[in-house]
Amino acid sequence: MSHAELVKDLTRRAKAASERVAELASDVKDAALRLAADRLEAAAPEILRENALDLEAGRANGLDAAMLDRLRLDADRIGGIANGLREVAALPDPVGEITRMWNRPSGLQVGRMRIPLGVILVIYESRPNVTADVAALCIKSGNAALLRGGSEALHSNRAIAPVLRKALSDAGVPEDALQLVPKAEREIVDLLLGCADEIDLVIPRGGESLIRRVAEKSRIPVIKHFNGICHVYLDEFAEPKMARELALNSKIQRVSVCNAAETLLVHAKLATTVLPDVLGALAAHGVELRGCARTREQFPSALAASEQDYRTEWLAKTMSVRVVDSLDQAIEHIRSYGSNHTETIVTQDVTRAREFLRRVNSSSVFVNASTRFSDGFQLGLGAEVGVSTTKMHWYGPMGLEGLTTQKFIAYGEGTIVE
Repeated sequence: MSHAELVKDLTRRAKAASERVAELASDVKDAALRLAADRLEAAAPEILRENALDLEAGRANGLDAAMLDRLRLDADRIGGIANGLREVAALPDPVGEITRMWNRPSGLQVGRMRIPLGVILVIYESRPNVTADVAALCIKSGNAALLRGGSEALHSNRAIAPVLRKALSDAGVPEDALQLVPKAEREIVDLLLGCADEIDLVIPRGGESLIRRVAEKSRIPVIKHFNGICHVYLDEFAEPKMARELALNSKIQRVSVCNAAETLLVHAKLATTVLPDVLGALAAHGVELRGCARTREQFPSALAASEQDYRTEWLAKTMSVRVVDSLDQAIEHIRSYGSNHTETIVTQDVTRAREFLRRVNSSSVFVNASTRFSDGFQLGLGAEVGVSTTKMHWYGPMGLEGLTTQKFIAYGEGTIVE
């Protein structure tokens, strides 16, 4: 079968399945996801064997530590993936939800109802957990998922997808509602991106180069998320212990993910007190610090930060640091160097916290909380299909509601336009 024939077959079957899954009752979808979770855990030994092949090949091909961490599975991670499926099953079904009703002078009662988007193409690198996360979210929201994982995770994905498809079929959900593109050739992606009649949305998950290439070639709407340049701002009214703990957690809890903090902004009034303690704690955990001149005055072992450092998503134990003179300057820095992902302010001043929330328009903005909470699971979405940092129909981590749109509905009583 040629690549063109393969793409035609995949998209045709996905389109047909999307029409069927859109009409499934909630209990059918939920039972399918719970069964898939059980089957996934039972298949863990086989999945781990295949994942080991991917890891071995990844090391041989020179994948960096961040990519290898994203690729790696173990029993705990498989258990977490399965629990994510169960959590999605337990969430309210968004399909058919009426979000608002209002009356018109004509007597018409108008409303908005959530409906599935249709066929979702997700193109992703490294993380085999995405295969299950996306499947769960798409099925629960009444969509079909067409998945193209990276070549570096091909063995893992080929082990996971059939387990999920069989569980769906056994529970009464069309198995073609979840399809894994079986080949990794780039030509197949280019062909898929031209299928605007069959695919309704494209979500690329991976490095900036992947996302830009997809956005440039696609004839289908694309959810974009180029970088995760997340900021922690220690306001002049930050509580010192909280400042240290939140800076540490935001940076080092898991450095290779997009919601890890990459830049620390510190108010000048904390430069001689809180700043050395926070930077010392980061350095003790192996973080390389790159700071402005005022940062280096207080912490001489920090390297000099370049302009480009503040625009860099490190995904490693490296962090940019800058001392600022005001909340205004902190916000100006975020607007100039940020990527609309996640920012947090550490402060005990309620007024300043509210001002930060109002004026910083990244997709997730927190007060006294780690940037690592910018995650579908942590925010109660069950899982996420991706993070949108472009202001389309959804902004931020995309869970079930992010995979729906809303149609207008209206009730009348023979109502006509006069």
